[in-house]
Amino acid sequence: MAITAAQVKELRELTGAGMMDCKKALVECEGDVKKAIDWLREKGISKAAKKEGRTAAEGLSKVVVKGNKAAVVEINSETDFVAKNDKFLALLDDAVNTILDSNAKTVDEALALTVGEGTLNDAVVNATAIIGEKIKLRRFEVVEKNDDEIFGTYMHNGGQISALTVVKGTQDAQVAKNMAMQVASMTPTYVSRKDMPADIVEHERQIQTELVNNDEALANKPEKVKAGIVEGRLSKSLQEMCLVDQIFFLNQDQKCGQYLKENGAEVVTFVRYKVGEGIEKRVDDFAAEVAAMAK
Repeated sequence: MAITAAQVKELRELTGAGMMDCKKALVECEGDVKKAIDWLREKGISKAAKKEGRTAAEGLSKVVVKGNKAAVVEINSETDFVAKNDKFLALLDDAVNTILDSNAKTVDEALALTVGEGTLNDAVVNATAIIGEKIKLRRFEVVEKNDDEIFGTYMHNGGQISALTVVKGTQDAQVAKNMAMQVASMTPTYVSRKDMPADIVEHERQIQTELVNNDEALANKPEKVKAGIVEGRLSKSLQEMCLVDQIFFLNQDQKCGQYLKENGAEVVTFVRYKVGEGIEKRVDDFAAEVAAMAK
């Protein structure tokens, strides 16, 4: 049967798929738009599978709060400009809100959650097919607080970094937000030294000891002096890892612990996501690529 331009336009608007794909789908489905949508989805699944080997290290993260629950989610793409795509942004919104309202504990459980007429996994696959890049729900964390605690949130550069804090002892939202901004900008690993595992401290002490032992300028120093230097360097290193010991980003003459004490506040926990951290990104050699095309 003959397929009209209007039918192709309608299907393209409904799915976001390419014009030729839409026309082919309509031909295969004898003009039935609903069947054509399913056909494109099936084709999209095929396309998505071919992209599984690609590296998705860009994308966005997002933090959302609802009552006493908050969720931080990271969805990856292959290139950073996809993060500006409306369909990608809609997927991120759907993912974080769906996960927040669920009891999902793992990525697989989250992907099985219902979104619209399908699952979150279906939505990811469809986004991969329509956008043309590998899209992946990488990770998420759901945090719950008590009634006497408050959340602080901050998203840097549209979600390149997302930070969430739980603060008690105050109801001042700005204090909680300032701590979220501190977490985003200064990358602490622990709230304080008391939260740091003993093996982490000992590992860092061994590193500082080796550094001192290999420093020729300190070779003739007494062992007691060397031990003091090790402990001094260890203390400085651990301070950078602990939120309360870090210099407060809004006041270089004050530590975060002092700022919190002045406000009668205490950070209970925090979450920090930086998009793509820990993922080995592909490095393209554009010169070699151009040279290869010229052959």
